Amino acid sequence: MSLVEVDAVSKTYPRRDGFRTRAQTVVDNVSLNIDHGETLGLVGESGSGKTTLARMILGLVAPSSGSIRIDGADITQASAAELHRLRRQMQPVFQDPFAALDPRMSVLDIITEPLVIHGSAGDIDTSQKALRSKAMELLHSVGLDESALGRYPHEFSGGQRQRINIARALALRPRLLILDEPVSALDVSVGAQIVNLLRKLQSDHGLTYLFISHSMPLVRYLSTRIAVMQNGRLVEMGEAEALCATPREAYTQQLLKATPELPAGVA
Repeated sequence: MSLVEVDAVSKTYPRRDGFRTRAQTVVDNVSLNIDHGETLGLVGESGSGKTTLARMILGLVAPSSGSIRIDGADITQASAAELHRLRRQMQPVFQDPFAALDPRMSVLDIITEPLVIHGSAGDIDTSQKALRSKAMELLHSVGLDESALGRYPHEFSGGQRQRINIARALALRPRLLILDEPVSALDVSVGAQIVNLLRKLQSDHGLTYLFISHSMPLVRYLSTRIAVMQNGRLVEMGEAEALCATPREAYTQQLLKATPELPAGVA
């Protein structure tokens, strides 16, 4: 059984068209799976439906039809308590590393916030000593030191803020990270460092990734398999190397030609 199973999922929104309201389909009958420990790369242009699909997998948006299972549990039918439990298993890392961090919170509070929120179940030690120790451990895992704990987001560079975001995402020891354009807002060299960090973390912790990007070379570098979305539909999917070597769809070929090389520093 796959960790994530998306079955015939669609999402439509009402859209005003003059005096009429029409249904706009953002995700159209998408089916895919993500196996334990793999990286599925989800690639497509802006507006192709990638982020909406990711938000549905996270349980942040309800699909209009279809089902989504996380480790066999259907999140579209889950109770609030069950969904709260499932969300411990999957965490997002978003595109903008500054907007994702509360500027009023210290790094210590940012990283430990998931532990405090989910600590009500009684299986997490939320004493100040335990939280500080865990925060230091998480910072070290993303290449930062404990001097960051008392500082605030505006004191860090974009790459450092994204490392803090990743540390927070790892706090609950999730099985799945959903990485939505995690380096597109960063300088190329800094983005390369984050990509290499993500690869190391996956190896160290046995993580499963859904890696969303418009850059085919980055997706190819990180991914086991690649799924290509266009206008809300899944148009092509396959093993990363094979799909990039012999893409079937003209759209996939265009994506490959648009960004033909990896940024320097990715290795």
